[in-house]
Amino acid sequence: SPLPGASSVTALVSAAGAVAGEGASSGFAFIGFLPTKAQERQQAVAQLAQDPRTLVLLEAPHRIADLAQALAVLQERPVTLGRELTKQFEDIATMAAADVPGWLAADPHRSKGEFALLLHPQAVQTDGLADAHRVLALLLAELPTKTAVKLAADITGAPRNALYDTALAWKRDAEQADD
Repeated sequence: SPLPGASSVTALVSAAGAVAGEGASSGFAFIGFLPTKAQERQQAVAQLAQDPRTLVLLEAPHRIADLAQALAVLQERPVTLGRELTKQFEDIATMAAADVPGWLAADPHRSKGEFALLLHPQAVQTDGLADAHRVLALLLAELPTKTAVKLAADITGAPRNALYDTALAWKRDAEQADD
């Protein structure tokens, strides 16, 4: 059980354990509430999927099921849910993002109360990143940078921002070598 206090965010970060993962910056980013409209929420989740950092979200009880469905696309990324944190009926559980909708549906009481959610750091394995770099290099030989980065991220699951930074670094290196 986390230390009691005025903030559900700090209580959840404390209860979730380590927030820095391999390749992720230390600390966490507070996101707050995602948009209420379905399309805007899906776009926000797509952006979060590319973010390897620890992320903290908040959600109201009447929207938690919708958020859980939206987050399910993150598949195996660990999520810690805190319900009614710092209150009498506090509940904390950690599971894969894909399992959150089922966990909420299994008990009607789980959908009651205010929620704080922590998306654990996205694991980027060095072998996976090496594979992503190989795919990116092949795609860059045939496609524009933006398209190659998008496809490489979709194929390998590597963060799009990291691949884009790599592509730009390779381009700079190639230009300097030509000089």
